[in-house]
Amino acid sequence: MMVPMSQAIDTKVTEYQGIERGTRNYKRAVFAMLAAGLAAFNGLYCTQALLPTMTAELGITPTQSALTVSATTGMLAVCIVPASILSEKFGRGRVLITSLSLAIIVGLILPLVPNITALILLRGLQGVLLAGTPAVAMTWLSEEIHPKDIGHAMGIYIAGNTVGGLTGRMIPAGLLEVTHWQNALLGSSVAALIFGAIMVMLLPKQRKFQPKNINVRHEFSAMTAHWRNPRLALLFLTAFLGMGTFVSLYNYLGFRMMDQFGLSEVLVGAVFIMYLAGTWSSTQAGALREKIGNGPTVIFLSLTMIASMAMMGINNLWITLVALFVFTAAFFALHSSASGWIGIIATHDRAEASSMYLFCYYVGSSVVGWGSGFVFTHLPWIAFIGWLVLLLCGVLGISITLAKLAHKVN
Repeated sequence: MMVPMSQAIDTKVTEYQGIERGTRNYKRAVFAMLAAGLAAFNGLYCTQALLPTMTAELGITPTQSALTVSATTGMLAVCIVPASILSEKFGRGRVLITSLSLAIIVGLILPLVPNITALILLRGLQGVLLAGTPAVAMTWLSEEIHPKDIGHAMGIYIAGNTVGGLTGRMIPAGLLEVTHWQNALLGSSVAALIFGAIMVMLLPKQRKFQPKNINVRHEFSAMTAHWRNPRLALLFLTAFLGMGTFVSLYNYLGFRMMDQFGLSEVLVGAVFIMYLAGTWSSTQAGALREKIGNGPTVIFLSLTMIASMAMMGINNLWITLVALFVFTAAFFALHSSASGWIGIIATHDRAEASSMYLFCYYVGSSVVGWGSGFVFTHLPWIAFIGWLVLLLCGVLGISITLAKLAHKVN
């Protein structure tokens, strides 16, 4: 008896559910995504540790210098959805490699720009090109990794993001001790080039990707449908407020460290070692979710972020550093939990769901991160911290609602 062709195809698809943990391809995949995160986030925040120096040397305000970060994250946010749509036709791997390669080339040009206006414009272009990396990385993992191992793989990818963010700040900050800020930017871009080359060499070929004909109406419909799902919409808002608060703190904390506590530029750069807390917590978040559930996890992490942020209002360097460590760990665990939850809730059109989450994530980084500069510039530090605590209370309210909705679904 002959098996119908459609049934044979279904059987084949069922047999292969994705790359499983413990295999050679799994190691290649997670290390490739780790390198992608290192390269992308090295470039994304390479000017953040240089903000106090650029403000002083270029004679600009902290809010203006912060535009070298916000321009990149803002343009990335605008282009992340188009990049995701292109990946539906041309493949996640092709978009990932092209995006990262072009962004690295722009990064190598940054040290040559003559003034702050040109730097902001070029950083905006870098954001456009970088958009393809976060737009498709999580989707690539959701499609190619076996469902039971997605949480672990996603945690490693987020860990790569945190280490990339760390090196993107530490490398230029350290180089400031021996050279000027343009060469510091060059050092960061060279590091991104090395990480990008590793990603290209290791990334396995896709087996589960099925190209689609690009249909703008369908893509728009898929995204609006995700917004009509209350749990997804709340996760999108969590990304906006959470990332906006996180970047706001790190954008302006360096000024506080130098002006109030008298730290040097290299010591201010060393503060970004706190990112290692996020590297560890993002890989451990999955175990916490398995133990207490998604809803209780996001509530606990939101409360931890509020408490640690409030502690940073205390005028003591060591308390500030401890609080920053705890806050950073909680934020990246929250991000890992929320992004992993997206892949579970969105059972179809996952690329669109991931891109919408990341769109909100980077819009929050750009808009809130830049807007918080006005609070920092015109109000005392304690008021600035109060503003960030207020934003985090919004995250907590959303987390409580998410937990209630998850309980009803279950």
